[in-house]
Amino acid sequence: MVKFNHFNFNILDLDKSLDFYDKALGLKPVREHNAADGSFKLVYLGDGFSDFTLELTWLKDRTEPYNLGECEFHLAFHTDDYEAIHKKHQEMGCICFENPAMGIYFISDPDGYWIEIVPEKK
Repeated sequence: MVKFNHFNFNILDLDKSLDFYDKALGLKPVREHNAADGSFKLVYLGDGFSDFTLELTWLKDRTEPYNLGECEFHLAFHTDDYEAIHKKHQEMGCICFENPAMGIYFISDPDGYWIEIVPEKK
């Protein structure tokens, strides 16, 4: 049997990213790993409901933004309160694309990664 474990985003500012993911999606650190030499840190964020985690990788010496190409990849979350979270994301100014015909939208994190927000199926 094979199950999903985690997905990784490389980030430039760990504190900024942790704050964003907490405020925007309620994700909290569930574990972390620090390199013995301090060169990198991995922080795994969880939603408190599933075992799936988002791994944030911070490299101490990295100063250049990551090249995300055309951003043709994304992470997706579904929500049981689409209207409320949409309003929250509007207030945060992090919505980067909306597709009302499909009933979805995307937010962008501090490093430019796109995250899809999907209403929970009823």
